[in-house]
Amino acid sequence: MTALIFWISLMVVFYVYVGYPLTAWLLGLFWLRPVLRQPIRPKVSILIAAFNEEEAIAATIENKLALDYPQELLEIVVVSDESTDATDSIVQTYADRGVRLLRQTPRAGKTAALNLAVPQAAGDILVFSDANSLYAPDALGFLVQNFADPEVGYVTGKMIYVSPDGSTVGDGCSSYMRYENRLRELETRLGSVVGVDGGIDAMRKDLYRSLNPDQLPDFVQPLKVVEQGFRVVYDSRALLRESTLKATADEYRMRVRVSLRAFWALYDMRTLLGFSVNPLFAWQLWSHKVLRYLCFVFLAAAWLSNLLLLEDGLFYQVFFFFQSAGYAGAAAIPYLGNYSKWYRLLAFGRYFVLLNLAAAHAFGKFLLGKKQIVWTPRKG
Repeated sequence: MTALIFWISLMVVFYVYVGYPLTAWLLGLFWLRPVLRQPIRPKVSILIAAFNEEEAIAATIENKLALDYPQELLEIVVVSDESTDATDSIVQTYADRGVRLLRQTPRAGKTAALNLAVPQAAGDILVFSDANSLYAPDALGFLVQNFADPEVGYVTGKMIYVSPDGSTVGDGCSSYMRYENRLRELETRLGSVVGVDGGIDAMRKDLYRSLNPDQLPDFVQPLKVVEQGFRVVYDSRALLRESTLKATADEYRMRVRVSLRAFWALYDMRTLLGFSVNPLFAWQLWSHKVLRYLCFVFLAAAWLSNLLLLEDGLFYQVFFFFQSAGYAGAAAIPYLGNYSKWYRLLAFGRYFVLLNLAAAHAFGKFLLGKKQIVWTPRKG
């Protein structure tokens, strides 16, 4: 029985991170659904939810005003979530350039802020930007091209994390995003992606559905679009650059928050996990999200069962050594600096461990019925 647990755990971990992407790639060779992109120019509303963003909001607004898109077709709306710093006054200085400020009181979080802004938006296409998201000049043009395809309801761009100080979390996070972006390319070829980047997303306004304040808009809204029969696609040409969190503790808190809201999102949208309506997407959702977020269970089972199998042969002894060395290396990397030739591999391993620890922490909170609606930006 112990050996069976070991091998099943190992196979699940391998499937989640290697087997699923490989299967998606193979299916894409026979089940290709190209996106019919055309250069169109619809009316666009960019919605920015902000809480105490006085350090970043001016640069973000300037970035959006400088986009290569007709200004008469562009609307920028900033929703201040009862900010207590200078965010509101900074946004108001852009009123003469067409930037609108909405103030949400009392503070209710990003999802409620978007629910407030959408009915007042004039655009046919809604774009969701974080308060520190800086787009490439042509990003918006590339995003809207996807809506020339009548089957496309939601588009996500490519987020590139930058870590100018070379911090550990930054390197691991960047490697993880490259992996995720490649997976999104594979999923788009099949039909729809499962996860999106909240900082550079766009959707048809008539598909927007008001969400509960505790629901994760970056996760639930795309699922609502799929539920309505439209595609959610990824466009790697639409670029967003965003700084990584420098401190591991901040990254951990953010990952716990995102994982907790993802567990609730999967629970709320559990009808999509059934294979009777959309079996392809149900398989993607199980593989990319459910098993991914629960991977910590199989990692722990693999290590513990391997420990109990040490007397069963050399293979188990060698494998246990590599498992333990990997975890030890991930824990030790802050003390190694970036001089080790194994630095990048260890940084990725450390981020992998951080993600799974955060998922385990979030799952415990989920089982206790806890939810998180508001948070401090870039502090989790």
